[in-house]
Amino acid sequence: MKDLSDRLYHWLYQQQSLQTAALVTGLVLIAIHVAALLKADSWRSHLNALPRSQKAGTAILTVGFIWAMMVVTSCDLGEFDRLRWVAQFMFVAFYVGMLFWVTDYLGARSVGIILLLAACPILDAAFLKDPASRVILSSLCYVWLTLGLFWVGMPYTMRDQIAWVTKTPARYRLAAFAGLAWGALLVILSQTAYRGS
Repeated sequence: MKDLSDRLYHWLYQQQSLQTAALVTGLVLIAIHVAALLKADSWRSHLNALPRSQKAGTAILTVGFIWAMMVVTSCDLGEFDRLRWVAQFMFVAFYVGMLFWVTDYLGARSVGIILLLAACPILDAAFLKDPASRVILSSLCYVWLTLGLFWVGMPYTMRDQIAWVTKTPARYRLAAFAGLAWGALLVILSQTAYRGS
């Protein structure tokens, strides 16, 4: 299991190119926002239910837990390596505690955790790379980090933001098209300015 964790960690955090990070991020954004546009009514109701959803929250939190355990199992802790087991135990305790005692707004908190985890490998791929337009990808990560911190610490903000975006069909479509445009821009950059980076 350690070998698999090490390989995944190495691929995700140390081998990612700027081009790959932009392409994958762009394709994910396009897929999510196209689906949101094609099934608007269904997505609006699911989005409004997401912040308090126990089922979605449990599934997303489990993905986040596996991801976090992979990081803490394989990252270089230097002189603190002998304390790795403490960090692993804390992640297990955190996961169990979230599932059984911090169940209010579990969906919002879980999505926030995923955003916090997802930003790091993308920022690593863009770190000190040419061209300067890498900030288009980096700025998306900083938006994710800001939202993630709020959604974990003050999860009702996710509920309020979703309610605002889905209040009118026009506002919802505008948000979906904005996400789609950002994704398309990242895909274009991955095949042009970021090629070979």
